Amino acid sequence: MHFKAQRLLTVSLVSLFFSQACKKNDAVNNLNPSPAPGTVPSSNALKDTTLIYSKDLYLWYNQIPSTFNAQTYSDPNAIMEALRQYSNEPGFSTPVDKWSFAMKQTEWNKLSSGISGDFGMSVFFFKEGDLRVKSVERSSPAGLAGIRRGWRITKINGNTNISTTNADFISNAVWNSPSGSFTFQKPDGATIDLSLNAATYQEHPVYLDSIYTINSKKIGYFSFNSFLGDTTELYNEFSRVFNHFSAAGINDLVVDLRYNGGGYVTVQQKLANWLAPSSANAQLMMKEQFNNKYTEFNTTDNFQKLGALNLSRIYFIVSRSTASASELLINNLKPFMDVQLLGPSKTYGKPVGFFPMPVGDWYIFPVSFRSTNKNGQGNYFNGMDLNSQVADGLDKDWGDITESCLQSALSNITTGVYKTAAVRESIEIKSVNDVLSAPEFKGAVDVRKRK
Repeated sequence: MHFKAQRLLTVSLVSLFFSQACKKNDAVNNLNPSPAPGTVPSSNALKDTTLIYSKDLYLWYNQIPSTFNAQTYSDPNAIMEALRQYSNEPGFSTPVDKWSFAMKQTEWNKLSSGISGDFGMSVFFFKEGDLRVKSVERSSPAGLAGIRRGWRITKINGNTNISTTNADFISNAVWNSPSGSFTFQKPDGATIDLSLNAATYQEHPVYLDSIYTINSKKIGYFSFNSFLGDTTELYNEFSRVFNHFSAAGINDLVVDLRYNGGGYVTVQQKLANWLAPSSANAQLMMKEQFNNKYTEFNTTDNFQKLGALNLSRIYFIVSRSTASASELLINNLKPFMDVQLLGPSKTYGKPVGFFPMPVGDWYIFPVSFRSTNKNGQGNYFNGMDLNSQVADGLDKDWGDITESCLQSALSNITTGVYKTAAVRESIEIKSVNDVLSAPEFKGAVDVRKRK
């Protein structure tokens, strides 16, 4: 899921857990009712309402000082960013909230439905001077042009300065341009010039599903990029993929979440029910805990096992782009399976969430609850640690068994030893890649109604 860079109100709209709560909304709305449909409150009223709601809903509401003045900020998002500093947690030396934000309702409606309007490709530096296509949406202009992950970009709009020092130009060309020309080098060394026009398209988060037979072991591979989008399509895809895996009798499964920034909590629950072993059925999956004003909205959810897949071990390929609903999935499975994590870095680290609160023509998202698994685990603000650190094989397409992360997982499955691949990313390249990935969504969205 991509935001255009000019729409970013802060770097990467990170990690969303939402919970649409009717009773809760009613309680908060009594404090300061939203305007009638079709009306927009004044700027001052908009700011005051943003603060009033936040003082009620924010997980750390009691840390917000009484002297906080919403009128000194430009808009609701600036207020939400300022409130993040009041999120101290035991065991952490700095405030943990990096996520509370606000967004115009029209923009959120497009984002949450899985509708994008760009070229449909994201890029990363493999090493200095070596820019690669990181991922491609198949229904996007880039996907329809046949562009694949792993292709090298050697020229953009006639400019051959493809270096980290030219990151702003690259980011604007990829994310903010209505059109662009690109020269790609394919894995076989051939080059191709392509012109792209930005367009609106529906995202399809299931990138690839495959089965490999190695040393008599059948191994499933599932590349999944977002928990947002058309839920009917997602659920149908889950049914197709995992029924196929179970019918084929796979012995192990590798789930690739390396760029999955999250999405709907309900989609996470559906996927967890397909992946969990039968022993997890009816057992506690997760808890959500709100602040002490809204304890009646604390929830527990149990597993409701789907399908015949019954594995005792599962591998997740992750990175610092693996966030929120992706981390929730991993955390929820840990009490029931041997969960192995590998990839270039630990996960993003967001065990808390929020729900969309309408304020005028905006939605505000103050962090409002924390999530834990059956064992009470969930304080992973610093991310989830790896079993094995392996470089991201940006020079290979999805499902290529020589891609470093997949190759390492397959090695551990078949030999018991992870195949290592040194992480090449220098501090400078990491910083630039973070800029290039800033327009990507990271979140977990819970839109279930509370009763």
